[in-house]
Amino acid sequence: MTAVDDSFQTADGTSVAFTLRSAPGALRLALVHSLALDRSVWDEVAAALEGNVELLTYDCRGHGRSDRRPGPYTAALFAADLAALFDHLAWSGAAVAGCSMGGNVAQAFAAGYPERTTALGLIDTTAWYGAESAAKFRERAEAAMTGGMRGLIGFQLTRWCSDEYRASHPEVLRRLSDVFVANSLDCYAASCELLGAADTRGFLGSFRMPVAVVVGRDDYATPVAMAQALHSAIPQSTLTIIEGARHLTPVECPDRVASELRGLLARLQA
Repeated sequence: MTAVDDSFQTADGTSVAFTLRSAPGALRLALVHSLALDRSVWDEVAAALEGNVELLTYDCRGHGRSDRRPGPYTAALFAADLAALFDHLAWSGAAVAGCSMGGNVAQAFAAGYPERTTALGLIDTTAWYGAESAAKFRERAEAAMTGGMRGLIGFQLTRWCSDEYRASHPEVLRRLSDVFVANSLDCYAASCELLGAADTRGFLGSFRMPVAVVVGRDDYATPVAMAQALHSAIPQSTLTIIEGARHLTPVECPDRVASELRGLLARLQA
């Protein structure tokens, strides 16, 4: 699999950085990362899928090496960026999988571009964070503005990965921490606003593509109950609960997540 790093500009002039791992003739899969991280959360998943799929990872606007343009941000805007990236690559469609915030973007993409969504992977995510979500995400953004991104890192690390994983993979946690603290405060706040407003519950019943819902058993950011709600509402969905894992299963359990994505793509070929 040949990996090429590149970037393109959206219609509003935002530069979006991406990596394309080519596999001619293979099924296509786009992966969308979580809040305040970047496409590197998918590195180990991508390695496990090497040669089997044509794989696209990218940094959402305001994240990683993409432009840090000011908000407001919405899941629909991020989905439109992905559609524009598909256009740039001459992709008519692909399977789309997202983790956490990326799962909200994936749902918005499936809702706005169903004809371009061949399958959907919803990993450690939800359709709606609850009635208090706007206020809670506003509080998180305000905490970052007051204490900086580094002030949030301890809270994030315990949410992302299990105690056992953190103890045995300090280098991975350092890398995640470096990405997290490098965020723009304004872009982080705009992304928190995106999550506080996210609500795709009204679209779930209309999804007709194969869907895989995956969650860590011990995920307390988007708990198992939220994954079960997705599974119950989406007709063609499966539900996988990964024992012992928390919120970033693509980091903590990349082989298992890759296996679930392979199974999702196999449903397209059945």
